[in-house]
Amino acid sequence: MWIFGRKGPSGFSACSTAEEVTQGIDGTGLTAIVTGASSGIGTETTRVLALRGVHVVMAVRNRDTSGKVKEAILKENPNAKLDVMELDLGSMASVRKFASEYKSSGLPLNLLINNAGVMAPPFMLTQDNLELQFGTNHIGHFLLTNLLLETMKSTARESQKEGRIVNVSSEGHRFAYREGVRFDKINDESSFSPMSAYGQSKLANILHANELAKRFKEEGVEITANSLHPGAIPTTKLLRHHSIIDGLANMVAKYFMKDCPQGAATTCYVALHPQVKGVSGEYFSDSNLAKPSALAKDEELAKKLWDFSVTLTDSK
Repeated sequence: MWIFGRKGPSGFSACSTAEEVTQGIDGTGLTAIVTGASSGIGTETTRVLALRGVHVVMAVRNRDTSGKVKEAILKENPNAKLDVMELDLGSMASVRKFASEYKSSGLPLNLLINNAGVMAPPFMLTQDNLELQFGTNHIGHFLLTNLLLETMKSTARESQKEGRIVNVSSEGHRFAYREGVRFDKINDESSFSPMSAYGQSKLANILHANELAKRFKEEGVEITANSLHPGAIPTTKLLRHHSIIDGLANMVAKYFMKDCPQGAATTCYVALHPQVKGVSGEYFSDSNLAKPSALAKDEELAKKLWDFSVTLTDSK
């Protein structure tokens, strides 16, 4: 549990929990998708959104694990509205199947929480032959978002409620490759760096949100898109590829890293809090506005990444 932190302009700090930042907020009537909802901050985000009355669709790879998570949440909160749907962000076919089934369900969509991610694995490829972190953390979410945009737009129009897209990025975006996104070397194993590739994917999350925000403003659509850093949280499974680092992290975690209730706070704040109404294209940390890297604010890079991502997803 993080024990340090001064309150920012929002009235919250690094110590604030997801329940605290959403206290008194009624999310009844809202429907959300949370990717990676079966573990870590994804589970806590799901639990707290449901606690506030939001109907949450848990988009997960493992239905068995998520079923147990759903049962645990319902035991604590019998009124929770939860559904489980299968989604593998490392497979464009799976993303397309999920989006198709979601649209066929007739459910509205107010909140899209792009939370799932992998961190610093050895060099691996997705089912679509893309470097695993770029393919899962960015491309999977990019395609998912694009396929659900019309549903979000119609929901915003019909409900007269602002839609919100929340990309869970990381301060790790500052450790991306020097050029930010290596468009011509996405799958170059010879120069691959696990942490730089992770940083690249997290930088892409911010650029994606920023470009969405720009497009929504131009279209006059009542949907916002923002990104955030949840904090360092050893209780997630992000470090599963680094057992020694994971062990050390858990040793110091008691005082110097966030727990899941604190780690999910910024996501829940950006998704539900009235202070964030109308705010778009911003980066948050500790439930307050924050400043990302210079590359993360590069509009030309954001547009280039968008076009590159469209090309990759259109061909699959």
